[in-house]
Amino acid sequence: MHKILLVEDNEMNRDMLTRRLQRQGFAVCCAPDGPSGVAMAAQETPDLILMDVALGEMDGWEATQLIKSAPRTAAIPIIALTAHALSSDRAKSVEVGCADFDTKPIDLPRLLGKIGACLQKAA
Repeated sequence: MHKILLVEDNEMNRDMLTRRLQRQGFAVCCAPDGPSGVAMAAQETPDLILMDVALGEMDGWEATQLIKSAPRTAAIPIIALTAHALSSDRAKSVEVGCADFDTKPIDLPRLLGKIGACLQKAA
């Protein structure tokens, strides 16, 4: 069973996506903000991270850079999640080290395809 770390500050979004991913057979751990997401990435060593971009004082870009700069967590694929479907957000995702990018509201079949592709590349 693959473990996913979901870093999402909106409790309703976090709960909904957690349940949907668990129904697909994933183990899910959650962090409500960037600092706890960085800490949990090191502690839990998930197979993949879903990173909300808009997180408050430490945004998803900064959290991703910290995760990617640590030897213990650098290889974990990260998919950025954002409500903004701007090409600049997609470019920023690549720049900070994300493996992929997806938009909210979540289209679960599309996101599952991206998760599967990232996990396959990481294997």
